[in-house]
Amino acid sequence: MAEVNTHTFEAIRGRQANHDFYITMCTLKTVARLFTFKEEDIPEEQRAQRKLRKSRIPRIRDYILQNPEDYTFSSLTVSVDGKISFEPVSAGRPNVGAITISQDSTILINDGQHRAAAIEEAVADEPEIGRDKISVVFFEDLNLKQSQQMFADLNKHAVKPTKSLGILYDRRNDFASFVVEMSKQVPVFRGRTEMEKTSISNRSTKFFTLNALDLATKNLLGKNKNLTAKDKETAILFWTLVGKNIPEWYLLIDRKFTTYELRKDYVHANTNVLEAIALAGATLIKKFPHDWKRKLVGLQKVDWSRTNPEWEDKIIVKGKMTKRKEGMRLAAKVIAGHCGANR
Repeated sequence: MAEVNTHTFEAIRGRQANHDFYITMCTLKTVARLFTFKEEDIPEEQRAQRKLRKSRIPRIRDYILQNPEDYTFSSLTVSVDGKISFEPVSAGRPNVGAITISQDSTILINDGQHRAAAIEEAVADEPEIGRDKISVVFFEDLNLKQSQQMFADLNKHAVKPTKSLGILYDRRNDFASFVVEMSKQVPVFRGRTEMEKTSISNRSTKFFTLNALDLATKNLLGKNKNLTAKDKETAILFWTLVGKNIPEWYLLIDRKFTTYELRKDYVHANTNVLEAIALAGATLIKKFPHDWKRKLVGLQKVDWSRTNPEWEDKIIVKGKMTKRKEGMRLAAKVIAGHCGANR
């Protein structure tokens, strides 16, 4: 029987670096009730976590509320400043049982403070979600220095997925799913789109990145959600015609150029230039709604080589490609001008 004024959780005991730890399953209601903290007024050197960024919480909360059937969270990691008592279920199963923690103990979140804060808000908005469970890893009696080191260790090796990979795997985002599908339909993109990385190595046979296609198509359509069938048709047709009217891209489809040669000598593999092409396309579609397809023939007149002085102080500064938004917009004007937008 659990003692009065204690918390008890079913748990599995493990050992790591000469310390016991316990893996439990807690309801979201329990997380909302127990694993909250107020460290805003504590100096950074006396805290064991980064300061809570409240702007992140609504996005995580809404993710839970909008996907109640298939949201996914990794474990929370917490430390307890008091004794954790472990009672095995039987002698034959010494590492399966239950842990008991005094209610007077302080439970410190070492990893997952924003998830916990978002869970608290989600449960307040939708109490039924409180019955769901999340795995929690408990460590015992860590002092401040140990807790700070745990936070550093848990986060130093974390690698955020690339934007391209995030687009590839995001099945909830209709725009992302469309861009992935478009990369398979448009001839010049097919087989030449780097689906995982946001940069391309010299030896790669890829010419575009999925992230670049995503950004450029958002510029073309002027939206990032609620795509209509007409939007999708326009985007696929636009990029197909661009592929036919940029001479080097057409030769790439015909295997007359290698991707490395084009990336080395021309600007149109650069993410900002792809966005500039899309912005120019948006201008043409708006100005010539019935004739923009024919206007794209003007892309054949553009000198896409890095040595073209038209790109200087726009997307090239002192011989190097730049990522200035203003430069991208200026490059878009140059491209649209060659397509007759100024007439």
